[in-house]
Amino acid sequence: MIAEVHAFPEDDDLAGYDVNSRMCIVTRESGSPDELIRFVAAPDGTVIADLKRQLPGRGCWVKLDRALVDKAVAKKSFARALKADVKAAADLGETVDRLLAQQLMQMMNMARKAGQFVSGSSKVDAAVRSGAALAVFHSTDAAGDGVRKIDQARKAWHLGMETEEKIPSFRLFSESEMEGVMGQNAFIHAAVLAGQAGEGVVKRAKMLEQYRSGGQSRAPGGAGQQKQ
Repeated sequence: MIAEVHAFPEDDDLAGYDVNSRMCIVTRESGSPDELIRFVAAPDGTVIADLKRQLPGRGCWVKLDRALVDKAVAKKSFARALKADVKAAADLGETVDRLLAQQLMQMMNMARKAGQFVSGSSKVDAAVRSGAALAVFHSTDAAGDGVRKIDQARKAWHLGMETEEKIPSFRLFSESEMEGVMGQNAFIHAAVLAGQAGEGVVKRAKMLEQYRSGGQSRAPGGAGQQKQ
């Protein structure tokens, strides 16, 4: 059993923190569940991310920003927020990134099975020009010519529809990174189509991009780049 600790030193980051509210333990800003990551204490006393927000026990929240997770680890904010003698691993921020990435790629596989995910430059181009694409994806090692052709299709659709909304574009994984989770479904260019699974892909892609880009999703304006 994890021992309760009742006397932590006062910390400005946690002043007024309410464990029952969705308030970031670093910024003290409230947010929706999709803007925050829940963390709980595992039975072995380590801090783990509860991405599905289903694990039992006392939890705390950090905004969807890698730098803030790293800061919470460095300042030992998890122990104070959870009021328990827990330890957050130094690489917790990297672990969360990996979990978010795996979750996204698994959802891509589900969307493919549901007929809501297509790959290959010609199929992606057709999906964009027809308006069927909810979002497009490129591997980080995709050739520039292929990306530009699909971007031209995105621009043509945007101008033709005379709408402020753009089809978002993401560059989050290399082809080799995808192969470890998606196997033969790894892609160079892909598009996600309308449907519950497809919408789930877009939601998780925005979450991962937001986590990697300092709490801001750049998808609506163009392709988000994975840090190298």
